Amino acid sequence: MKRTGKKTATDRNFVVALSRGLDVLRAFQPSDGLLGNQEIASRTNLPKPTVSRLTYTLTKLGYLTPVPRFEKYQLAPAAMALGYAALANLGVRHLSEPFREEMMRATGGAVAIGGRDRHSMIYFGQSRGSETVGVQLDVGSRVPIATSAMGRAYFWALGEEDRAELSRVLREHYGSRWPKMRDGLERSGETVAKHGFAISVGDWHDDIGAAGVALKLNDGTGPYAFNCGAPAFRFTEERLINDIGPRLLSMVRNIEAALGGLMPPSKKDDSKKLKSGGKVARLAEGIR
Repeated sequence: MKRTGKKTATDRNFVVALSRGLDVLRAFQPSDGLLGNQEIASRTNLPKPTVSRLTYTLTKLGYLTPVPRFEKYQLAPAAMALGYAALANLGVRHLSEPFREEMMRATGGAVAIGGRDRHSMIYFGQSRGSETVGVQLDVGSRVPIATSAMGRAYFWALGEEDRAELSRVLREHYGSRWPKMRDGLERSGETVAKHGFAISVGDWHDDIGAAGVALKLNDGTGPYAFNCGAPAFRFTEERLINDIGPRLLSMVRNIEAALGGLMPPSKKDDSKKLKSGGKVARLAEGIR
């Protein structure tokens, strides 16, 4: 994991100690379980003595639980509560669920929505059926921006300045691997311009084919991105271009239309919208 960029070194409002503490929490991945100070130091590029002080502090605050037998730590309920609170406030996750479920049943692919976390996209909503046994991802899973369909769709939905800044972050993170990844990103931009969606067949994972479409909201948050993926022998490049991608694009545009239609024109009309719109209207309120 890369540490925060050089620009923060001269930012008087930036609290380095807080940033490092959050880096420690970020080091834990869904499949990890327990991590020791040495493993955390390796993932965060922080000195081990610094990591030791941070894990001690986070333990005292209730964000980490020590496991003395193994001299390691695991995330404590206080840390998990932050994640669940964030999920609860992402109304788009709930509102998109019936759309995702319908797409999953129609295509047999796993359908997810995610947002950016540094150089990755992190899933915060996932719909997966029995036919998608080859796609073992769930809420909290990460996929790389540079090589995944979801990440590529997100990348090309950014404005020019934000895209240039993200390119810098990716270049610093991947080093010598970046030129090849950059070429793949540029090719995906041509696909997005032509078809409205991105694809990835074997670029992120040898056995996975997927399409990705960005979701843009009017409230300044995001963009977010959806993907639909399956084993590559089922989701070939031809099928992604001619079937899966167009279906996913239509799904996302329908979600955008639903969100746009549910936005209350003024605070004065909020109560009327909630009464007439029911559950969906209440969910949409969480997005704005």
